[in-house]
Amino acid sequence: MQQTTNTILMVRPIAFRMNEQTAVNNYYQKVIDNLLPETVNAKAQQEFDAYVEKLRAIGVHVIVVNDTDVADTPDSIFPNNWVSFHENGDVGLYPMFAENRRLERREDILNTLEENGFLINNIVDYTSAEEESVFLEGTGSLLLDRENRKAYCALSPRADENLFIEFCEDFEYTPVVFTSNQTVNGERKAIYHTNVMMCLGETFAVICLSSIDDKKERKNVIGHLKENSKEIIDITEAQVNNFAGNMLQVKGANNERYLIMSQAAYNSLTVSQIERLEKHTKILSSSLNTIEACGGGSARCMMAEVFLPKA
Repeated sequence: MQQTTNTILMVRPIAFRMNEQTAVNNYYQKVIDNLLPETVNAKAQQEFDAYVEKLRAIGVHVIVVNDTDVADTPDSIFPNNWVSFHENGDVGLYPMFAENRRLERREDILNTLEENGFLINNIVDYTSAEEESVFLEGTGSLLLDRENRKAYCALSPRADENLFIEFCEDFEYTPVVFTSNQTVNGERKAIYHTNVMMCLGETFAVICLSSIDDKKERKNVIGHLKENSKEIIDITEAQVNNFAGNMLQVKGANNERYLIMSQAAYNSLTVSQIERLEKHTKILSSSLNTIEACGGGSARCMMAEVFLPKA
């Protein structure tokens, strides 16, 4: 099993803006004052295009699909929440917390992957859980250690424990469950997605350990990471606020490994953290300021990793 892939699916936005339906529990979203919606979308498109160009320049195979204007999908730029692709040809489809995000799921995107020569054998569809208001938002909620068959999940209104366990049974992963919090107006509240406070590379893990308030849970997570010989690079809550947990390791040309992050995330890291990361992987960063501010998501959220076999 591979932990990294060189094929990424990305969705180019056409009506990106702050999604009021997700803002209720995504505390990273902000309203940018005095900017017209068209301006916000144009800036997001510029950031998106520059990011894709940087990925392609290092040899990452990026499949870009355009968003459609059929539905109001302000968060379509974050496809990793509704779909996941696996080496055995399985595709996971996930139940989404925000009603307007459910409209992002598009069959034609799966057809595009097949047209690109990928094989889809089986679709595992969890979306009916939405009827019971139960959610598990793809690789936002699930952090997959594909090599060691472990799945890490920080429980939140968008990550249900029972559904997570069901996923682990279906896809044969060992579940590692915990709760991760951030301070919002003096209160500890669940971080909405696991991939905001944690990133798993082949030989390292970037994680905000102080967000796991329960000492037993924290010890358990550390134990699992150490068992799989991952160097733990601990980040602070302030760094999480700059999306330093929202990174993804990918393969570029000649199987070179790169850790992809936003410019804000990179700027928040200390010299020592960067040095430790660079022992494992090269680093690529791109400015995503508008996307981060309005969308409350960053570099990792924009990439759906394609592990499907070639037909």
